[in-house]
Amino acid sequence: MDAVRKPSWLKIKLPGGEGYTRVSNIVKTHKLHTICGSGMCPNIGECWGNGTATFMILGDICTRSCKFCATATGKPLPPDPQEPTNVAKSVKLMELKHCVITSVDRDDLLDEGAAHWRETVNEIKKQNPKTRIEVLIPDFSGKIDLLDIFLESKPHVVGHNLETIERLTPMVRSKAKYRTSLNVIEHIAKSGHNAKSGIMVGIGETKEEVLQTLDDLIAAGCKYITIGQYLQPRNGNLKVERYVEPSEFLFYREEALKKGFLFAESGPLVRSSYHAEQAHLHGQSNG
Repeated sequence: MDAVRKPSWLKIKLPGGEGYTRVSNIVKTHKLHTICGSGMCPNIGECWGNGTATFMILGDICTRSCKFCATATGKPLPPDPQEPTNVAKSVKLMELKHCVITSVDRDDLLDEGAAHWRETVNEIKKQNPKTRIEVLIPDFSGKIDLLDIFLESKPHVVGHNLETIERLTPMVRSKAKYRTSLNVIEHIAKSGHNAKSGIMVGIGETKEEVLQTLDDLIAAGCKYITIGQYLQPRNGNLKVERYVEPSEFLFYREEALKKGFLFAESGPLVRSSYHAEQAHLHGQSNG
């Protein structure tokens, strides 16, 4: 299939400005990884310019090779024992009211990084007691005991992305399974946490399949949802099948709210942590 030309609504501003430089310097000084950079997020200019960033812990090399993802795949280095402290210090330096943490998959570790996750959230809480903490976690291979190790840290919002509809999951994700991810989200919700998820569109799904995915998430207890356009980060990644019209994103948002989501962020450039603070506050006021 020939490359699909990007439409005008996907134009973004190049990163720059005082705020962007400040966040960039903090990230470099503390040797931190962010999904903003590793994931080639189109909103890096806006978010860093506003003094926010999504930290990526456990290194920048993933043990999985999902077709949509720009993060490097290979053999990761051992977890950095200073990382929890460095992330917490950076949250404090940025004076964040709401911080977002994610990670690569670490199938190479016995606990898949669960204890490191717990330590990171606990350290952020210790140094930043007034900061709300949102996380976007891997599936821990569906192992509930590992998930519970992490959940002991009690972040404010716990996200785990389905990424796509059920039919396309084997093509899009290298190891993760649709039903396993739903089980993870359901356990998060049943454990008393605010559950969040996200999907991409434009890779061959139908409207009906997107709506079914929303139904599946609601049934699992998910409260927050993000829906964004898939953008091919590199030549070797999955190709874009179509660019979804803004009107269709609006339709998905309206349908999500009708189905019972407390907050739905749906748009061409929406990503998992986009406007995360607003989503959390909106959900709190309506919960």
